[in-house]
Amino acid sequence: MLCELAFRPLAHLVVLVLAPLRVPPPAVVLGATGVGLFAALELARGQLLLAALLLQAKTVLDNADGQLARLTGRVSVLGRYLDAESDLLVNAALFAALGSVTGRWVIAALAFVLVTLVLGVNFNVERLYRRERGDATDPMPPARGFARILERVYGVVYAPQDRLLERFVEWRLGRAGADPARRLAYHDAWTVGVVANFGLSSQLAAIGLCLAVGSPAATFWLAAGCGVALVALAGRRELLLRGVAPAAEGRPCTEPAAS
Repeated sequence: MLCELAFRPLAHLVVLVLAPLRVPPPAVVLGATGVGLFAALELARGQLLLAALLLQAKTVLDNADGQLARLTGRVSVLGRYLDAESDLLVNAALFAALGSVTGRWVIAALAFVLVTLVLGVNFNVERLYRRERGDATDPMPPARGFARILERVYGVVYAPQDRLLERFVEWRLGRAGADPARRLAYHDAWTVGVVANFGLSSQLAAIGLCLAVGSPAATFWLAAGCGVALVALAGRRELLLRGVAPAAEGRPCTEPAAS
């Protein structure tokens, strides 16, 4: 919701400036990464408000790179992997800075792991929703050159989580003896839309709010809240599978995919 109403329109303005200049989308990804790392540095230095503003600037650039790639016809495997892994790098730096500024290193590390898992669930819930409806997009497309290196990193960091979630879903559906109708009910649009609101844009907006009000430690509670919400959504899916809860219809409202 926040992405649709605020960040995506702002990103479109950036795209209108960059497209005539023929700026390659991966350069925008690198720019977003630089801004994100600068935000983490300023956070570690105690500049909470500046860090909060920089995180929102990063989000605008994050949304701009995908829009730019689609507008100019330069969607690439390199952009897809670079986007995912640069986000991980920035998040690691951000939570390290949160650990430094709050003195709660262990909690910061656990929160980083949790938000990384939440982002992985966000990606895979939408991917499996679309696959159930005929979209066979490969979550790990083959790459060449430098992108091949990033593909290998993805294979170590993200692919195990992708496989684990997919196998769990198939195990659960198989155990329930789900027919095609029940599979569609399990992979419902409402869940996809809700989980999309736990995406990176929303996460950075929430972290920015915590920093702006001078309470960086509140970020850890937000991370925990996302985890609890996922458990609740998993319970709702069980009810859908058993035919108890009504399945919401419609298209999922999600954040833009990586370029």
